[in-house]
Amino acid sequence: MLKNYFKIAYRNLQRSKAYTFINICGLALGITCAILIFMLVRYHLSFDNFHAKSDRIYRLITEFHEETIVQENGVPSPLGKAFRNDFAFAEKTARVVSYDRQLISLPNSKDNLKFEEKEGLAYAEPEFFDIMNFPLLEGDKNTVLKNPNSAIITEKLAVKYFGKAGAIGQTIRINNSTNYKITGILQDLPVNTDRCQQIYLSYENLKDENAWLAGDNSWGGVYSGSQSFVLLKEGISQEIVEKALPAISKKYYSPKDAVTFQFKLQPLSDIHFNSELGGYMEKKNLWALAFIGIFLIVTACLNFINLATAQALSRSKEIGVRKVLGSRKSQLFWQFIAETAIITGFAVGAALILCYAILPYVNTLFESQLTISILSDISLLAFLAGLALIAIFCSGSYPGLILAGFQPIAALKGKLSQKNVGGFTLRRGLVVAQFAISQILIIGTIVIANQMHFSQKTDLGFKKDAVVMLPVPDKDLSKMSTLRSRISQNSGVGNNTFCFEAPAANSNRTVKMRFDSRSEDELFSINMKFADDQYINSFGLKIIAGRNIARSDTAREFVVNEMLVKKLNLKSPQDIIGKKLSVNGGQSSALIVGVVEDFHHYSLRQSIMPICIVSDYTNYQNFAVNIDARNMKSTLESIEKLWSEVFPQYVYKYEFLDDRIAEFYQTDNLMLQLIQAFAAIAIFIGCLGLYGLISFMTTQKTKEIGVRKVLGASVANIVWIFGKEFVRLLLVAFIVAGPLAWWVMNSWLQDFQYKAEFGAGVFLLSLTTTLIIAAVTVGYKSVSAALKDPVKSLKSE
Repeated sequence: MLKNYFKIAYRNLQRSKAYTFINICGLALGITCAILIFMLVRYHLSFDNFHAKSDRIYRLITEFHEETIVQENGVPSPLGKAFRNDFAFAEKTARVVSYDRQLISLPNSKDNLKFEEKEGLAYAEPEFFDIMNFPLLEGDKNTVLKNPNSAIITEKLAVKYFGKAGAIGQTIRINNSTNYKITGILQDLPVNTDRCQQIYLSYENLKDENAWLAGDNSWGGVYSGSQSFVLLKEGISQEIVEKALPAISKKYYSPKDAVTFQFKLQPLSDIHFNSELGGYMEKKNLWALAFIGIFLIVTACLNFINLATAQALSRSKEIGVRKVLGSRKSQLFWQFIAETAIITGFAVGAALILCYAILPYVNTLFESQLTISILSDISLLAFLAGLALIAIFCSGSYPGLILAGFQPIAALKGKLSQKNVGGFTLRRGLVVAQFAISQILIIGTIVIANQMHFSQKTDLGFKKDAVVMLPVPDKDLSKMSTLRSRISQNSGVGNNTFCFEAPAANSNRTVKMRFDSRSEDELFSINMKFADDQYINSFGLKIIAGRNIARSDTAREFVVNEMLVKKLNLKSPQDIIGKKLSVNGGQSSALIVGVVEDFHHYSLRQSIMPICIVSDYTNYQNFAVNIDARNMKSTLESIEKLWSEVFPQYVYKYEFLDDRIAEFYQTDNLMLQLIQAFAAIAIFIGCLGLYGLISFMTTQKTKEIGVRKVLGASVANIVWIFGKEFVRLLLVAFIVAGPLAWWVMNSWLQDFQYKAEFGAGVFLLSLTTTLIIAAVTVGYKSVSAALKDPVKSLKSE
């Protein structure tokens, strides 16, 4: 019986090739998106869940209680040691201090090979490898990092540095300063971990990199790369530990600072998803993708139902004959389910082919390493099977019941009407649902694109175009002076400045401050911008009071921004000139000599905060150079040559400032590209349904069209018969989609302190776009029907 179902189903589908093709295309696109979204969501949800005791692993974080509560993923470096000594909550506690973009050289190689490791390295206590499940292939995890100047690297780096020769016992040099002996080889890190450093050094050597950070008294500063992980004992909850943590603040801080510096625990499972604490992918974005995947599958299934019920009348006689010959309702129902299963099977096959073709682009876009292995990937296989079954029964059940319910006598006499197959009311509802989903995606695309354009075109308060950021790997005043002198001689180079970072940057140093003769620090913090006297001119900052800082290598004067004046409740920028400013616990104290107009120091998600610009060459990490865009290639080549001559022991690299700023919105641009693609697919699926439906309607109205033409109706009159139906449906879809899309996108925009206007134009553009696309889809078929010879139309009936 089952074989007979599929044989007959296959023959029926062969007779209706256009109907079959449209349904396969629609389902294949929906299933493709569903598979890719499933793989992406699964990939991100799997981050760091491979650790044996992941449910008991936490990261200590800092909470600053000032004007508002701000969380930071870094902690004072002594915190891990204090937690270990003062509490008995944890089985293991480990401190890890990481630095990205580090220079690794091989002093014993013939050519003194050099590598810049983008992911950097980490100074780690040995207990870190008791907490995290990063197994060693060679070496003893209890001793590999116990002694100073010891290092472990991944198997991948071992091959990269030393080839097939054994890496154990070999020497690597960090930043041309300190040698380390390799004492262990780590198994290559899984792709689904946020701990991406492939080099770990003995924590004892942190003092060589930063003596202050390595000390036990560095409680007043928080570096984001300084982190502490704990493995709690069984039965110890996060709540129990967090109730005890204020005791650390009271013990190691003054009463006032104890209120400011508070500490919390962050579960390991939250690290990847918490964007405020450096997480890569927020869960709300994953759920948004999941819902979009569901919407696309629903759209494809609605398309199938719409076309199947429209097709039902043409099969009425077939159903009548089957019923007269003894077919039961259940047999007819399963016959149609078999047809749906064949279509779904072809759609799944087509979807897998599309997934294989698209996956490399998805991996590039998401910086992921997704792979498709149907036979070995049990969860993907189960998802595909479940998805196929859902598609079969959601798409096939209703049309199957409609067909099975035909009265045989009415079917054989050809007296069935639209009412017997659900009528136009059902199909109207399905079209409305399809295009409501499409319009939600279109509105989302327009709003996100508008905000991204706003972010790119908004005046940030400084110059960011044609600015090249060069590294300063060696804080040697003589070399820095030579670099500036030689590069400035290039005709394609304009203003330049040594600085910690550009005005807007991911890396920001925020410290406490005290103004003038006030007895206590302010409730808010200030962002320190270390830079020389050319910083303001090079980035086009506008001085609105006082003057620029004088040339100096150390902190002698401050220039501040307008926001600091506002925060201090001063009447005008002139009132702050000549006043004393002390920052970072009094480590830097000087007079304020100027005020610059406010500029954005981070993305448009954050409010502008108080900022001070101060000289200190020991903190300069970048050399920012304005270049002539007309001679960019030759200028960059010249700069590379000069830089390499000044710093021959280091690896040259450069970045454009506008590219760095674009990284602020990397996830938003990613979501924009995805929603654009999904909106296009949803519209395409909807158009397939419209095309199939209009084809059916023109066939059903062949006689009516012929009669109207004989009675003098024009082509436009006949086209409007079809057009007005779909215009009404799209307007209803817009009424449904508009408020929902407004609520979703308005919630998304709340993350931005500075945002583009979100007005009626967005909705009008969405509606117009949908109407034009639908008009093109419906127009071709309806015009063809209207142009037919009425004599032939009436004869055919």
